[in-house]
Amino acid sequence: MAPAVLVSGGAGYIGSHTCKCLAAAGFLPVTLDNLSTGHRWAVKWGPLIEADIADRAVVMETVDRYRIVAALHFAAHSLVGESMRDPLKYYDNNVTRALAFAAALIDTGIDQFVFSSTASVYGMPVHLPMAEDHPTRPINPYGATKLAFEGALRDLQGAYGLRHVILRYFNAAGADGDGEIGEAHEPETHLIPNMVLAGLGAGSVLDIFGTDYPTPDGTAIRDYVHVGDLAQAHVAALRHLLAGGESLTLNVGTGKGLSVAEILAKGAEVLGHAVPHRLSARRVGDPPSLVADASAIHRRLGWEPRWSDVDTIIRTAAAWHSSQRGAGKAG
Repeated sequence: MAPAVLVSGGAGYIGSHTCKCLAAAGFLPVTLDNLSTGHRWAVKWGPLIEADIADRAVVMETVDRYRIVAALHFAAHSLVGESMRDPLKYYDNNVTRALAFAAALIDTGIDQFVFSSTASVYGMPVHLPMAEDHPTRPINPYGATKLAFEGALRDLQGAYGLRHVILRYFNAAGADGDGEIGEAHEPETHLIPNMVLAGLGAGSVLDIFGTDYPTPDGTAIRDYVHVGDLAQAHVAALRHLLAGGESLTLNVGTGKGLSVAEILAKGAEVLGHAVPHRLSARRVGDPPSLVADASAIHRRLGWEPRWSDVDTIIRTAAAWHSSQRGAGKAG
C-alpha cells in the first residue's frame, strides 16, 4: 500500500503538480482543500477532502483514515496587492489557520512537514544572488505572513519535534508537460500566463510594468522555475524527512535571471507572432532584480531543475492555455 501524505492546497497550481509527482514517486496524495481558489478538476491522483485547513476534526479524521505519514502545506493566500488591501485576511489564513492545521497534525503524531514558502520573505534584495542567509525584511503582508509561519515552525520543532523543510521558491511558471494540469488563477497576476493569454487573444493586452530599471534592457529581472521542478523539490524534501533528515530552509530557483523583455521576445518566438503589449509605470515595491542562490538545495537534496529553461516554461504554458480555451478551466 502506498504511503499517504496530506497535501493542503492540493487543488491549486503548485499543489496539484506536486500531487502528480508524489503519485509518480509511489505516494498517495490526499488533498485537503476548501476550493476557495483551487479547482476540483485538478485533483486527479488521490482523494479530495473538501474542508478548511483549520477544521481540526476533519484533519484528525483524515490522518487516521488514510494513515497519513507526513504533510505538505500549500494552502495560502498569495496575492501581494490583495495582502496590502486586506492584511487581516492574510494573517488569518496564512498564520492563524495554518497554526491550527499544524496543531491538529501534531496532536495526531505527525512530525514531518514540508512548507511551501516564498522568496517574498526576503523583501528588497541587499545583494544578488540571494542565499538563505539573506536578510528577511518582507515589504508586504503576504511575505510577512509566510515569514511568521516559518518562525512558528521552528518553535514547533523545539517544543513538539515537528521536523520540517521550508522551501522558498522564486517565480513559479509553466505547466505540466503532459497537459493534464496547469495554471488557472482568477485574477491572473503572473507575467507568463498573462503574456500567453494576450498572445492567444484570450486575455487583455499585456502590461509591461517599468522600462527604466537599472538592468541591461530596463525591464525587471526574475528567476523563473518550472512548476514541475518545484513539485520535484517538494518530493525531494519529503523523502529527506522520511529518511530521518534534519529540518532545512532552502531556496528553489535556477540562479539565472530573465528580464521581462527577454520573456516577451521568447513568447513571440514560441507563439509565432508578437504579443500585444503596452508599457506602463513601475509598480510600487517591485525590485529591479530577484535571483536565487540555489546551491544549498542542490547540495542538501540533490535537486536540479530539469524543465526550467525559458523555452520549456513558455511552451508548456502556451500548450496548456491553448488546450483550455473554451473549456472553462483557464484564462
